[in-house]
Amino acid sequence: MENTIPSARKTLGTIRRKAVDLARFNPVRESQLQPDQLLPLVIEPAVDQVDLADWARSNRETIENKLHRHGGILFRGFGLEDAEGFERAASGICRELYAEYGDLPREGVAGKVYTSTPYPEDKSILYHNESSHLSQWPSKINFFCLTPAKQGGATPIVDCRKVYQALDPKIREKFQQKGVMYVRNFSAELDVSWQRFFGTDDKAAVDESCRTAGMSCEWTGKEGLRIRHRCQAVVRHPATGEMSFFNQVQLHHVHCLEPAVRQSLLSLFQPENLPRHVYYGDGSPIEDGVMDQVGDAYERNAVRFAWRQGDLVSLENMLTAHARDPYVGPRKIIVALGDMVRASETS
Repeated sequence: MENTIPSARKTLGTIRRKAVDLARFNPVRESQLQPDQLLPLVIEPAVDQVDLADWARSNRETIENKLHRHGGILFRGFGLEDAEGFERAASGICRELYAEYGDLPREGVAGKVYTSTPYPEDKSILYHNESSHLSQWPSKINFFCLTPAKQGGATPIVDCRKVYQALDPKIREKFQQKGVMYVRNFSAELDVSWQRFFGTDDKAAVDESCRTAGMSCEWTGKEGLRIRHRCQAVVRHPATGEMSFFNQVQLHHVHCLEPAVRQSLLSLFQPENLPRHVYYGDGSPIEDGVMDQVGDAYERNAVRFAWRQGDLVSLENMLTAHARDPYVGPRKIIVALGDMVRASETS
């Protein structure tokens, strides 16, 4: 008995510890849609029954770092089925969801989830960074596919760091130095009314709202309103320090409209009275040729993929612009915005 204990100790002392590969226990796996394309990163479950909301909440900092590197993440195969499940997942990705979207009023779906931008299904929505023409914007925008279109309906995304680099240096310097000025003339017949946009019919309240947001406003005619807002066209990302082409010039510039629509509007309105238009920050026109180069830079760097039911795409809004292709058949993509940033925080 006396010799048994030392022998056991000797045996235990000779046992080698085995290294444990923790990567085997990672509940998700990562890949890329294309080997040479960082945007978007694809994250899928590596084991059964991964709760995306719980995993995202526990890995929020990691997700944020990956968004800074890749610009966007496609979460696929997590079994999300409805708006409530999407909102839970988006709440895991974002520190706080935004529930007061006012640029283009959308139908609320559930909690802090909205429908996508209402727009004719046979028309494209051009590239833009969400709410970059306002005084604050979401740093993250999340899209969820409830119903993919039968044909078309992709949500093209593009890394705005690449767009910035693709522009002629003289053009990007001009945008960087001058910024841009968005001009909007409210007319209920052609666009959302100012009463709906501002959520009031009190002109004094509108004046104060514009002043607070750094906009100038001018009452025109009996019920007309023109607002001007000077904004950045290029930003240095506050976390990465990278330069990004961050704006909505393609979405607002009259040159980017379909020729027939453009011709019709210009036959009805002087440029200063167009429902929407955009200029350099000093009020001078952005040349049509410049807008052609901007459009080419977007399209040459764009990434498209076919939506699958249950897909969730999270974009770093200050690094990635999005658009929408025309489509055929029912399509339902819903949206959650999160982690708001004020323009003053990026200056």
